[in-house]
Amino acid sequence: MKDLVDKIKECYEGFLTDANLQIEKSNKAAGTRARKASLELEKMLKEFRKVSLEAAKK
Repeated sequence: MKDLVDKIKECYEGFLTDANLQIEKSNKAAGTRARKASLELEKMLKEFRKVSLEAAKK
């Protein structure tokens, strides 16, 4: 589960960087990268929920 949390953290940091570039500098490519990262985050967070629930049952 620690690996998953590390991946989520890394992806979120990339998302923040790109989202800020889009907001501050109107960088369209950064906006595209931020949207892609948000989809990846969604998948990883769903996986975290699944793993976390399984761990809580033990």
